[in-house]
Amino acid sequence: MGLQEDYLYWSMVKELSTRYDYRIITISESQKEIWLETDNSHAYPVIRLMRYDLDWANWLKRDMERTALNGEQIRKQLHKKPLQVFNIYITAFSPVDDYEYLIDSPAVNRKATIHSFIMDVSKYDEKSQQLEQLLHMPLSFKAPDHEDIDDGQVAYLKQTALSASVQKAKEERQLFTAGKPFFTYVFIILQVAVFLLMEARGGSANSSTLIEFGAKYNPLILQGEWWRFFTPIVIHIGFLHLLMNTISLYFIGPEVERIYGRLRFLFIYLFAGFAGVLGSFLQNSNISAGASGAIFGCFGALLYFGIAHPRLFFRTMGTNVIILILFNLGYGFSVDGVDNAGHVGGLVGGFLAAGMVHLPKSKQLIRQIIFTGATVCLTYWLLQWGYSSQGFANNEMVAAATAQDFMDKGEDDQAYEILKKYTEKNRDAPSSFFFTLGNFEYQKENLASAENFFVKAIEQDPEYDPAHYNLALLYLRTNRENEAESHAQKAAKLKPDDKEYQKLLDRIHQ
Repeated sequence: MGLQEDYLYWSMVKELSTRYDYRIITISESQKEIWLETDNSHAYPVIRLMRYDLDWANWLKRDMERTALNGEQIRKQLHKKPLQVFNIYITAFSPVDDYEYLIDSPAVNRKATIHSFIMDVSKYDEKSQQLEQLLHMPLSFKAPDHEDIDDGQVAYLKQTALSASVQKAKEERQLFTAGKPFFTYVFIILQVAVFLLMEARGGSANSSTLIEFGAKYNPLILQGEWWRFFTPIVIHIGFLHLLMNTISLYFIGPEVERIYGRLRFLFIYLFAGFAGVLGSFLQNSNISAGASGAIFGCFGALLYFGIAHPRLFFRTMGTNVIILILFNLGYGFSVDGVDNAGHVGGLVGGFLAAGMVHLPKSKQLIRQIIFTGATVCLTYWLLQWGYSSQGFANNEMVAAATAQDFMDKGEDDQAYEILKKYTEKNRDAPSSFFFTLGNFEYQKENLASAENFFVKAIEQDPEYDPAHYNLALLYLRTNRENEAESHAQKAAKLKPDDKEYQKLLDRIHQ
């Protein structure tokens, strides 16, 4: 009994799974109730099939109420608002009492709307046409006569239908097993090893040690040390910084590497790290380092996975990923000392890198070409902008730091050129820049130029005592005692505890 209804039930499961790309999301222990869901744009993203021989309307009413409750729960799991569910009863006969009022209007539970339909097999031809119109789907199967069906056929059809769904589930699982984590652990070992070396060479929080090991330092990048866009990925400032990034990489890195495979992960991680350093280079002149940009890039790669497989993404990890991104960005913007430009740059870089390589065993050539072209153009433009805006003539901190680096190396001519270019372009340059230029000219015996720079330093800051002192020395040397005395007195007044200033005054008075 019921072979014809069972045959239609499993035929519909198979048709929805193989032809219309639905997948089973839940199945009852008796296998008489199945919920299916699709990522495609069908009229009903969720269909519920119920194999039950209806008798009384009361049972139908209770079941529809239960279906509405379950529909709302599934809506929440699928993160859809609202959700349209098509509920199909496959039965030998319709209920014997009045039931039409139950299915004339949909059942609603919050944001889940349940549209019910009774497939009365005794009226198959009429009902199948109605069903096709409601679903907007032509159905290829027909209802054979009772005498043409046996248990073996139903069992085979059932196995085929379930196998199709099992295969879909297997294909989805394979998306998360493209490769075993390897480079994640390589980067963890590298950053720990580099940290230990830095601690042995002067401390990971020491500026000189950081610069020596390759931290992001704009002045040296501008001098041609391009590798500093990459080396900061494995450098960390202090144990807590290393600990937090290592824990984050340990948890998120393997997931991304499993999805994208080893080589894709390596490219994504390195490019995201580069993009993070680039973002920091553009917005932050301070010394910086850390794997956080590359780790944010892993989040960006997961967001790209969400675009490629949106339903699967939100069914599995989407909500958690988005919450973590928002939390970490929010934390970074609310706390001082966090390189947020590096985090945002890494997030965007990881997303773009993932778009360039796409997912394993799945080519999207046009999309990959678009992502690659856009990324190359954006990177080139940002580098041009960065080298221009962070250049010596445009950034006071960079100009000062770079000039100091050259002076420490004994390359005074290079330092002179940097400071002179900056002062020529920026009339409000700091008095210390003009003062240093004056010292360079004084050492070269260009006293007229030295005087000019010292005067400009005083014009910028009338209370800059070193400029008054050096100008007094210059005037004394050129036999202008009155002017020398005036500036020496000014220096001594500004800094009365300085013995050198007082000695100069005594020398002038003798």
